[in-house]
Amino acid sequence: MFIFIVFPLVGAGIMPLLGKLSKKKWPDILSAMVLLILLVCSVVIFSPSLKEPWQYIQNVHFLNEPVHINLALDSFNGLFLILISFISFTISLFSIDYMEIYGSKQIYYALLLVIVAALNGLVLSKDLFGIYIFLESAAIASFGLVAFSLEAEALEGAYKYLLLSVIASGFILLGIVLLFAITGSLSLDGVKKVMEIVNNKSVITLCSILFIVGFGLKTALVPFHSWMPDAYTKAPATFPAISSGLIIKITGIYVLARIFFNMFQINAGVSSALLFLGMFSIIVGTFLALGQKDIKRMLAYSSISQVGYIIAGFGVGTALGVIAAIFQLFNHSIFKSLLFLNAGSLEKSTGTQSLDEMGGLEKKMPVTATTNAVGLLSTAGVPPLNGFWSKLLIIMALLQAKLYIYAIIAIFMSVLTLWYFLIVHRQAFFGKLNEKWSSVREAPFWMSLSMIILALACFVIGIAFYIVLKRFIIPASVPLAGFIMK
Repeated sequence: MFIFIVFPLVGAGIMPLLGKLSKKKWPDILSAMVLLILLVCSVVIFSPSLKEPWQYIQNVHFLNEPVHINLALDSFNGLFLILISFISFTISLFSIDYMEIYGSKQIYYALLLVIVAALNGLVLSKDLFGIYIFLESAAIASFGLVAFSLEAEALEGAYKYLLLSVIASGFILLGIVLLFAITGSLSLDGVKKVMEIVNNKSVITLCSILFIVGFGLKTALVPFHSWMPDAYTKAPATFPAISSGLIIKITGIYVLARIFFNMFQINAGVSSALLFLGMFSIIVGTFLALGQKDIKRMLAYSSISQVGYIIAGFGVGTALGVIAAIFQLFNHSIFKSLLFLNAGSLEKSTGTQSLDEMGGLEKKMPVTATTNAVGLLSTAGVPPLNGFWSKLLIIMALLQAKLYIYAIIAIFMSVLTLWYFLIVHRQAFFGKLNEKWSSVREAPFWMSLSMIILALACFVIGIAFYIVLKRFIIPASVPLAGFIMK
């Protein structure tokens, strides 16, 4: 398991040296090779038989001395290792051509590999200390990517991201300190055992609030969402792709799931809070996405809305709700990464993010147009694409729990999502071609290949959804199932 952290860190460490040899060739090769190897390793190591929480545990040592960071593997975080490697690998392929417009690719790839190492470490950590260390490591590298262009708006977005991230970390750290003061342990298992004996409901309630606020900021749940649109708009398109696809999922939703299903037992109060925040995010994110003229900003608000479905699924607190939430998280990582890469393709070819300046690009950019259609239809939950099945399961979980109003809201907002995405697609690709785009060409090979891979994943998972559910999603939910409400 340690290879998932060390290998990308070593790659990040030697990346600047390779950049001195060849700024265009070797950084691309090294990044793609490292992430491809991690993808193969994650697929090999995943097993549906790893159904018990922390079935395989590895203690980290340095010079024969314990570092007190325990790594553990089960089917839940095993699925996340596959997701991290797959999404980051496709983003690395996209970056080969896309990052030519920014330069300093060796620095960019180093930051990308640090993020991958931190996310891998976070999902493998079984104690709060490790989670916090890797959480902050991912955040620091993310600031660099947000501000990578060094434009005024990018620096403003990075500053807002930094400020709110520090506030989030403060809430999280305070919760960790309170738990350590009461239990004397930072291990999720250790805290769980002591809290079952002590049964201090006031401390559990206070820590639950602190964690929901802290990780809610990391996840950009409404009303903690203000940093996301500004951070995504002027950053390279690969950052919102990896952020919406992985970072907000791992640093926010994954940890919340571990805390409320493997450390605290989810109760009616937490369930209600997660359901409310999830539905509030779905509604606000959907309406804020309406009418946006900047394609990245629109996708940022759409991400806020779609994350709400995942939180609502976990908030239901039932077995079906957990399975649906994990499936939606898995699918959203794929189709939202695809949509941000589509936005990057449009930006590179036209030099603009404004939908008002686009139009008629379908014949000029057929690959981007096709993959964008797949991504937006999957996001809106149109069959037979992957997003349809996970949203259907979330609605079924809400109906099973007799949360009929929430189910109606989820359905209505999905229809609205389809409506504004179709408008966006029409503005960008249909209609009369703007004369200044007469010389526009399709995205280069590596960018097109990465978008095609993600679009095919949306289609294949949708067609083979039962196999994916049985082989990956349901086994991943089992380590959480001992703590569901019903």
